[in-house]
Amino acid sequence: MDNISVSTTDVRIERHAMQLSRQLKLLRERLFPPLSQKTLRTFTSGEAAQMIGVSDGYLRQLSLDGKGPQPDVSQNGRRSYTLGQINELRQHMAKIKPKDALSYLPWRRDSEKLQTIAITNFKGGSAKTTTTLYLAQHLALEGYRVLAIDLDPQASLSSLLGVQPEFDLGDGDTLYGAIRYDAQRRPLKDIIRKTYFDGLDMVPGNLELMEFEHETPRALNDRQKPEELFFRRVGNAIAEVEADYDIVVIDCPPQLGYLTLGAVCAATSLLITIHPQMVDVASMSQFLLMTSDLLSVVRKAGGDLQHDFIKYVVTRHEPFDAPQSQIVALLRSLFGDDVLTATILKSTAIADAGLTKQTLYEIEKGQVRRSTYDRALESVNAANGEIITSIHKAWGRT
Repeated sequence: MDNISVSTTDVRIERHAMQLSRQLKLLRERLFPPLSQKTLRTFTSGEAAQMIGVSDGYLRQLSLDGKGPQPDVSQNGRRSYTLGQINELRQHMAKIKPKDALSYLPWRRDSEKLQTIAITNFKGGSAKTTTTLYLAQHLALEGYRVLAIDLDPQASLSSLLGVQPEFDLGDGDTLYGAIRYDAQRRPLKDIIRKTYFDGLDMVPGNLELMEFEHETPRALNDRQKPEELFFRRVGNAIAEVEADYDIVVIDCPPQLGYLTLGAVCAATSLLITIHPQMVDVASMSQFLLMTSDLLSVVRKAGGDLQHDFIKYVVTRHEPFDAPQSQIVALLRSLFGDDVLTATILKSTAIADAGLTKQTLYEIEKGQVRRSTYDRALESVNAANGEIITSIHKAWGRT
């Protein structure tokens, strides 16, 4: 018999994981040199004017008068702005036209509570993380102050926002650092990171989050004080920084653990993603039944389960697929207005952008076919627009 050592499964998997991690790090360094940092593209003056709600001519005049941030001017005279400059211009317009301030700068007012939106689904493959990312970026582009929290130990959202969990995070650099049960707990403001997307901050995730699932049963046996129970910890951590944000979006793990229950209790609103395939709908049925049972226990223990809205988001939709159309019609007949009118299309444009860890909001329009790009972006914007309408309704805005 050959004298060859046979690796155990755990050793082999660890070796594969490290090989893949190293390759991903090399790929990121090639995609985003020289500092392996993602950056956001600039916006033309026409795009900037549309985002702010003024005319391109007005922006040009502001620039000529030396008011507000100055755009970058190319050799052919084209002006472009960063998202940070666009947000500065929003604040400038709100200041000089206070009666119309909300139309330029949509930050929540003192009377409007922080909106915390948990995006969840029990089954993988429902585009939960993609939906979270596109919503967070869309809100930031609209001028809101946004905090994205990655509660999924797989950390896909963190990766898409430019953080590689294996290399970029130390102990306590996830939400776990702010909700753990021992003396090493940290303030959430010390964990939050700025992203390359102005107005969008992040709490990254990694495998460390699983510690909360392991430690909570032990903590429950220790008979904690009511305010320290597991389902209040996520909300208590977010409350520390609520003055700094308008909207928090949470990418939940794809299972009903303590982290997900904590996020649901912290949330003011819920989004449930669903892929319109029969197997996914059947899975969601089980998910809703289990969620109901678990949340009933949490509510009886004092958990806050008053949500401003609960919406179902149809994702990866193929509108010309007859079985999918039947399932979408079924969902609408059952849940009515709780299903978003707009559906997020399954699109090669979204998939192709994702290959470089980008979204349609980040890539240059010429990188994918224009018709495909426009159709996909229209579906995403329509869904996100409905969510913003629900947020405004919760705030009492007309």
